[in-house]
Amino acid sequence: MLPQRREVASVVVCEDDTATLELLCENLMADRFGVLPAPSASDALRLCRYKQPDLMLLDLALPDASGLDVLREIREADGIVSRFDPHLPVIVLSGRGADEDRVRGLEFGADDYVVKPYVYAELRARIAAVLRRAEQPRGGPMRVGDIVVDPSRRRAWVDGREVQLSKKEFSLLRVLAGDPHRVFSKRELLAEIWGQRMPTKTRTLDSHASRLRRKLDPEQARFVINCWGVGYRLLDG
Repeated sequence: MLPQRREVASVVVCEDDTATLELLCENLMADRFGVLPAPSASDALRLCRYKQPDLMLLDLALPDASGLDVLREIREADGIVSRFDPHLPVIVLSGRGADEDRVRGLEFGADDYVVKPYVYAELRARIAAVLRRAEQPRGGPMRVGDIVVDPSRRRAWVDGREVQLSKKEFSLLRVLAGDPHRVFSKRELLAEIWGQRMPTKTRTLDSHASRLRRKLDPEQARFVINCWGVGYRLLDG
């Protein structure tokens, strides 16, 4: 049996130059990153919307829109209706190296700004640094009854059985596990996990809570208690 490949993180690579895109993707794949190539702004937004990546490398000069417009779209998202993660780590890759360009990119919400031509080893180190910052504060594994949650590795187990969760499902579990008997209001959870600060009518939270409940305990539904009209808590009693 071949060894299982465990990816470090999934990365959208938004670059319109074919040769540069292919070389960057090859290097990232060799370093065990899951790669999502995006030769245009529309491709990048589509992948960010449906694939929920861990990070995006973003060129500014794209054939169909400015990379800054892509960055603005991500940062201004509500995290629910748009389905973009407004907290997605983004590293800008650009041939524009003037101070005003760097400042503008960071003001638009970039987590880092790398000027072309770049050394891949340095870019890889910057990716690792941005991902580490995005993981904080997470802490080590925590046990809540029969559940073990490891925030640093984004993994969870129930009675020793590993549970495969999506990014949002894991984020919901992590928040609830932080105070398992407390009832978290829907507004709190929407703000914490989806970045939604204003009241809105959505079934997103309820759908994720239902899927998380079934995955944690498909037979007895012991976890993720729905407190009707208020919100959710992880454990009953």
